[in-house]
Amino acid sequence: MSHAPIDPIALTADLIRCPSVTPEEGGALQLLEKLLSGAGFDCTRVDRNGTPNLFARWGRPCANRTFGFNGHTDVVPVGDAAAWTRDPFCGEIHDGWLWGRGATDMKSGVAAFVAAAIDFVRNTPPDGAIILTITGDEEGPGKDGTVALLDWMKAKGEAMSVCLVGEPTSPERLGDMMKIGRRGSLTCFIEATGVQGHSAYPHRAKNPLHALVRLLDRLASHELDRGTDHFDASTLALTTIDCGNPAGNVIPARASARLNIRFNDAHSVASLSKWLRAEAAQVEAETGVKFTLTIDISGESFLTPPGDFTRLVAGSVKAETGLDPALSTSGGTSDARFVKDHCPVVEFGLVGKTMHQVDERVEVAQIGQLKAIYSRILTDYFN
Repeated sequence: MSHAPIDPIALTADLIRCPSVTPEEGGALQLLEKLLSGAGFDCTRVDRNGTPNLFARWGRPCANRTFGFNGHTDVVPVGDAAAWTRDPFCGEIHDGWLWGRGATDMKSGVAAFVAAAIDFVRNTPPDGAIILTITGDEEGPGKDGTVALLDWMKAKGEAMSVCLVGEPTSPERLGDMMKIGRRGSLTCFIEATGVQGHSAYPHRAKNPLHALVRLLDRLASHELDRGTDHFDASTLALTTIDCGNPAGNVIPARASARLNIRFNDAHSVASLSKWLRAEAAQVEAETGVKFTLTIDISGESFLTPPGDFTRLVAGSVKAETGLDPALSTSGGTSDARFVKDHCPVVEFGLVGKTMHQVDERVEVAQIGQLKAIYSRILTDYFN
């Protein structure tokens, strides 16, 4: 029985019309589950703590080789809806662009891979399996999304040999960049506790602001590194300093600050945490002001070294676009930081210029081209 090819543009539009603002499912995963089930994929909802997730597999469990895809259907809030040129969930095409929240990040990527995977298994059933892990929690806390899917897979004996994450990765033209790793990220909350007093008698107080500023200067002035083979230099950014003091003649008892470190593979959360606490202890000894540090971990840095899998993806991109994608580790975090503990992972997707913006939109032609790239990746992987 012959089947018409799945149209990734129409599927993207249908997904955009699902108002799946984190943590709402909005009907997006239901739509995908129905489509994939109808094409012979075994689908399971792996919801955890109210977070919606979908696992879909074509082929037998524990196959010799299994190609995995990871993506998300949740989107960030629209912001001021009145500032949009068109309804944020219209999914309409105007002047060659498909409009709506999630058009770029990343309902188009999910639609392109789903369309490629369904057409592929219908036309050339592979010797192996294809797994899709689609979460509704990438834009949220990230604790019960892809992590929940991977936990469930481990418990069920399901595994991916390699995984492609369909996040937008191309800065200017589709095909100009793919991600083979990401920097790690941690946020440090610092609270300084001193002794309140009158600003005219500073010797009777213990000013937490002076100590905090001294510590922050030490941290911000420190060169973490100069980059590594595949990563730029690590960065530390101060993001806020607060004391909530309304009086000009009072030395406050407490002050706080927050900083974020984006770090390469020369560091780990453990090594950076040790350094932060050592610096705080030094200033505490010098000033008598007590520091309390709370460290929130977004993820460790990781790298998929250039090799067979990266060459496979890069070769497929070049065959369809004529571009040699740069192998990059730039940008923020993605769910690839969780997948990397399961199997080799790379990221490739659309141009991301409008993601998270008012009037988010994607060039219609890019969606079809992305499906063609994903189709070639599947063909080359199994053949």
